[in-house]
Amino acid sequence: MATEAPIEATEVLPAPDTVEKQPHKLERRWTFWFDKPKQGAVWASALRKAYTFETVEEFWSLYDQIFKPSKLTANADFHLFKAGIEPKWEDPECASGGKWTVTSSRKANLETMWLETLMALVGEQFDESEEICGVVASVRRSQDKLSLWTRTASNEAAQMSIGRKWKEIIDAEKISYSFHDDSKKERSVKSRYTV
Repeated sequence: MATEAPIEATEVLPAPDTVEKQPHKLERRWTFWFDKPKQGAVWASALRKAYTFETVEEFWSLYDQIFKPSKLTANADFHLFKAGIEPKWEDPECASGGKWTVTSSRKANLETMWLETLMALVGEQFDESEEICGVVASVRRSQDKLSLWTRTASNEAAQMSIGRKWKEIIDAEKISYSFHDDSKKERSVKSRYTV
């Protein structure tokens, strides 16, 4: 009679439906901000930090429930910035930077471009992700605007790479880049880079 090999103790895995789902951590933490300046008020006085998140699940819950541009009234903005960076020119991370901007006269376009940009940011789709500070969706009566803020405006190679990638992500015809320093000095600012 042949002897059977001894059975070794093995780890027993729980049934798939009893496994607790682990949240999917993002590469970094992000913060949603909101502002709707009152006429005559100092701009930053209306800026409010809304929520900081670090998982895919938190992102989708927040986006689905709250942070869609279609939920904004005219002259309001949503911002998504890396945690620790305030969406202000004065923030040290933004002070030497600038922004890529695209405008839209159709609300559906803004909604789509906003979502595609958010997914690209939290999904780390940009090669120069360290150069990116955040994005702003601005709802206006005549024309909405989306702006991708970056850290070092003078780094033309990085800005052009970011601009080309963002243009592809949002499927825009043309986007332009302006320096924050120029915007501080003049109301009507010339574009420094265009793709």
